[in-house]
Amino acid sequence: MIVDQAAMLREIKKKEKHLNNQEGALVATGAYAMRHHDIRVISVTSGKGGVGKTNITANLAYLLAGQKKRTLVLDADAGLANIDVVLGINSPYNLYHVLNGEKTLSEAIISGPRGIKILPSASGIPEMAELSRGQKLTLIDELNTLNDSLDFMLIDTSAGISSNVMYFNMAAKEIIVVTTPEPTAMTDAYALIKVLYQRHAKRRFRMIVNMVKSANEAREIYSRLSNATDHFLNLTIEYLGYIVLDDKVRESVRQQKLVAELHPECPAVKCLTKISEKISAETLEEYENGSIKFFWENIIDKSRA
Repeated sequence: MIVDQAAMLREIKKKEKHLNNQEGALVATGAYAMRHHDIRVISVTSGKGGVGKTNITANLAYLLAGQKKRTLVLDADAGLANIDVVLGINSPYNLYHVLNGEKTLSEAIISGPRGIKILPSASGIPEMAELSRGQKLTLIDELNTLNDSLDFMLIDTSAGISSNVMYFNMAAKEIIVVTTPEPTAMTDAYALIKVLYQRHAKRRFRMIVNMVKSANEAREIYSRLSNATDHFLNLTIEYLGYIVLDDKVRESVRQQKLVAELHPECPAVKCLTKISEKISAETLEEYENGSIKFFWENIIDKSRA
C-alpha cells in the first residue's frame, strides 16, 4: 500500500490550520532544568490515536525494570488517560490532584508490575485537556522532587499536535514516534514530526512501527516516512524497531495485564524486548551535550508568527 507523498502533504496542511488557535506560549519564558542529570526522559508519541502507544509505553517500562532500570511512566494524556486501565490498577489520586495542589507527586505515584512507578492522569476532566501555564510550572516543581531515584521516565503523550502534546514532547530529550501501516497513521506521524521540527526545532526522532505482519513491512513503512522527511524537511529519522501484529497483545489488553508479563515469549514481546534492550544499552554520551537531562526549555509556539 503506497502513500502518495503529495497527498500526504495536502492532508498535513489541513491539520496545521488547527495550530493557529493554540496558545501563544506553551511554557513560561525562561529555562527550567531538573536537578538530576542522569534520568533519560523519553516521550512516546503519535500523530494518530489507536496505534498502540500506551501499550508500548507500559510494556517498555516493564521490560526496562526487568533490566534493573528504575522507571516511571508519566501519563501525559491529560484529558483521556488510560495507563491505569491498561495496567488494571486503581489509583485514588492522579495528575489532576497534583496540579491542583491537593496531593504531592509522591502521594499520587503508584507502583505497578516489577515495581515500575506510574503517575496516572485524569480522564474526562475537560480542563486537563489544555494544561495552564501555572499547572505546567507546578508539574516541573513536583518532578524536581524525584532527585536521583530514576533511570528512565517514559512520557505517554496524547495523540495529535495539541499544545499539551507539543509541551511534553519538548520537555523530553528523546522522542519516539509510533506509527502503523495505516495511511492515516503515517500521514499524522509525518505531521507531528514536521510541527516539532519546524516550529519547535526538535531534530532527533526515533520510530517504532507497530502492528506489522513482518520486519520487511515495518522497514517499508519506515522507508516511506524517512524518505518524506529527508526530501521535504531535510531531516533524518532513526529506526528503533517494530512490533508484529499479535493476538496475545489484544488478549492481554482485555485482561488489563501487560503482554510482556502474561506472554513473555510471544512474537510481540520478543520485538519489544529487542527495543528495550537497545534503549537500555545506550549511554548518555550518545546524546546532545554529552548527557540527557530533563530540561524544560523556553518553548515559544511560533504558529502565529
